[in-house]
Amino acid sequence: MAMGKQMDQLTPTLIDFIEDQKLFFVATAMESGRINLSPKGLDSLRILNENNVVWLNLTGSGNETAAHLKHQNRITLMFCAFVGDPIILRLYGTAEVHHKESPFWKANIDLFPKIAGARQLVDVKVDKVQVSCGMGVPIMEYKNQRQSLVDWAEKQGDDGLKKYWEKKNTVSIDGHPTGILD
Repeated sequence: MAMGKQMDQLTPTLIDFIEDQKLFFVATAMESGRINLSPKGLDSLRILNENNVVWLNLTGSGNETAAHLKHQNRITLMFCAFVGDPIILRLYGTAEVHHKESPFWKANIDLFPKIAGARQLVDVKVDKVQVSCGMGVPIMEYKNQRQSLVDWAEKQGDDGLKKYWEKKNTVSIDGHPTGILD
């Protein structure tokens, strides 16, 4: 795989690489304010085609991605090889957040296993793919996914999650609405 290469879409080799990853990162930002960079795990990412990926966004302590995308529609997803060839893969593009009652949610939620705490689907349209060397990324051994978030969400139940969203997920850290309860 050539390093330092930019493309307009994912190749079959890069799709295979993404599907092997246990962790990816999502970055969003508005024109001003804080940049959000979040790690994502569990079985929460699907590749629809070479220019479209969807991830199942789970309940967290904030909802920055949704707020940022409402105001500044740009996103970067990053994957790092922690085993095998040293690769960093970035997907640049735009994205739309879909909530549970949306037609997009209803059409695509079955692509994912049922995971307690699921709150949004983020539909990413990829317009640039960049592969670079990951020679500075450490080699690490994967043991397993943490179950804590799912266990917590299951314990909350639907009503408890909605109350949590009302308290913690309706505005960003900079005070911008996320649209989660619209």
